[in-house]
Amino acid sequence: MDSADRSPQKPILLVDDEQAWLHSMSLTLATQAGLDNLILCTESNKVRELVAQEEFSLVLLDLTMPHPAGEDLLTLLQEEHPELPVIILSGINQLERAVDCMRLGAFDYYVKTEERKRIVSGVQRALRMRELQQENELLRQGIIEHHLKHPDAFEHFLSQDAKVYAVFHYLEAVASSTQPVLITGESGTGKELAARAVHNLSRPEGPWVAVNVAGLDGTVFSDTLFGHTAGAFTGAVRARKGMIEEAAHGTLFLDEIGDLSPESQVKLLRLLQENEYHPLGSDRTRRSSARIVVATNRDLAKRMEAGHFRRDLYYRLTTHHAHLPSLRQRPDDLPLLLRHFLQEAADSLGRTVPTPPAELPVLLSTYHFPGNVRELRSMVFDAVSLHRSGKLSMQSFKDAIGRQQVQTSEQEVNTKPKLTFSHTLPTLDEATTLVVEEAMSRSQGNQTIAAAMIGISRPALNKRLKKMREEGDEASI
Repeated sequence: MDSADRSPQKPILLVDDEQAWLHSMSLTLATQAGLDNLILCTESNKVRELVAQEEFSLVLLDLTMPHPAGEDLLTLLQEEHPELPVIILSGINQLERAVDCMRLGAFDYYVKTEERKRIVSGVQRALRMRELQQENELLRQGIIEHHLKHPDAFEHFLSQDAKVYAVFHYLEAVASSTQPVLITGESGTGKELAARAVHNLSRPEGPWVAVNVAGLDGTVFSDTLFGHTAGAFTGAVRARKGMIEEAAHGTLFLDEIGDLSPESQVKLLRLLQENEYHPLGSDRTRRSSARIVVATNRDLAKRMEAGHFRRDLYYRLTTHHAHLPSLRQRPDDLPLLLRHFLQEAADSLGRTVPTPPAELPVLLSTYHFPGNVRELRSMVFDAVSLHRSGKLSMQSFKDAIGRQQVQTSEQEVNTKPKLTFSHTLPTLDEATTLVVEEAMSRSQGNQTIAAAMIGISRPALNKRLKKMREEGDEASI
């Protein structure tokens, strides 16, 4: 197995002068926790050299060692590598020595004769703490340096918005973690692109497997993710791998996780907690080596409070949570995306890139884009497919915006008005002036677009603006 496919990514150093115990402990870590990236050392005087040559995730150190002794070596490691967690193991239970080791900086202290499961749990906690330390450091560096270390991972995610780049920095920081990543955002914001970025940052050589899990019931969900053995159910003529096995040492992307059925939520929680699963029809436990990334456009917190999403699964998934802003929250990206989609559409249709009218970005900036980037792309492709010569027509964009606004208006019938007023109501003239001023501001002074926004003709708007100017001139006299 390639070292990149082993867990954890940075090895664990096991130090003990008993070769048999080292072998036994390495088997325990591999079988019970899937931790197989281990370096075994029987000579304590070689530990400092090893740690200087390679970065380790963790050190398991026997207390009773020849020169240097375990406590002396612990002190040296804490002085030279304070970020490195060290777990002390001892053949006997000595409370006083355990307290001394903790004071010297040991992450934890275990007696070898204790149940191995406790030691494995301690190792997993130490690895998780190390991950968090590294994530915090990467986030801190990103905030200070203001640039991405791996911009190529986000090359397909077009943006120059600060909010989007904050998400990029966060994903860079958590990409190497073994915990699941939850990506939320409205439909069309690029959640799968963000998930792909996590994959490219952490396991680019491994497989990428994407599954839409919306509505999958317990049996179908289990069969899809975990696979089945031959004869597991009627029609199961031959064994089939599940998606979790297909994604081994890579990334499993579960889309629409907010629509997962309650029974399937239980199965997913067990997979995330134990990192183990059983194919349908099999009693043999298998370990998962896939990184799990999930996405949804649902508000999981609200679904949890309503009883539609398990609380324990929610908190398991939100260990790492990235939320993508909507397109209307990143208006400065509109010109960039417009140019890109015009080029993409022209290339796909074998045409020259049409020149968009100067007013088009202004028109688009007045629209709320419920379908986000995906909706903008569809608009551009439709416009380019209808284009014949000259400047690109804005009519198809206006038609698409008009259809959406009509649909939105129909959906908002019988809903409460969104306008709020102070104790003193404005007159109709004052209210009209405020609406006109806002429309002109949003349209950047374009009267045609402003008139369309408030549902009047351009001559009517022009007449109103002239009246407002005259009233302003009179008031200044």
